[in-house]
Amino acid sequence: MTILIADYDPSWPEQAAAASAELVEALPGMFLEVEHVGSTSVPGLAAKPVIDLMTSVNTLDDVTDERVAVLERLGYRFEDVGMPNRLFYFREKAQGERSHHLHIVTADTWPTRNERLFRDHLRAHPEMAAEYEAVKRRLAAETDDGFTYTKSKTEVIQRGVDAERTARGLPLVTVWEEV
Repeated sequence: MTILIADYDPSWPEQAAAASAELVEALPGMFLEVEHVGSTSVPGLAAKPVIDLMTSVNTLDDVTDERVAVLERLGYRFEDVGMPNRLFYFREKAQGERSHHLHIVTADTWPTRNERLFRDHLRAHPEMAAEYEAVKRRLAAETDDGFTYTKSKTEVIQRGVDAERTARGLPLVTVWEEV
């Protein structure tokens, strides 16, 4: 499967806002926070054209069977991605290509989520965003394996997360570690 890195699309924030509003309306009171994360949330950054949303809940047990049924009606399907303390769902376009990722995490981890920290760092540091884009484009040209692509970005992501954690006085952790 080819990994597509698309030039920045100025409609990505609007798509994220619409998907966020849809989730909040369909599941009132469930999500404490909903934010656009991932590369599509960084203005000007090329990305895989998949809208990543991160939401918080009090506990993952708040995602009851009834609420999962609502997510499924909205087109979200659960996938076990091996990340503890997180529920991950995805939605596809009619052609079977992923259009959205939904990460559900607990409110107690919200302020220190690496995805949010890295997004904020890229937004504030265009030189790192440019470096990250170059790495993503190079990797997409070199591999069609999603796992290899993701893991190969770790070094630049780690540097960005470390810099943001240091700036905020947070402890350093590996990017794949849940905090």
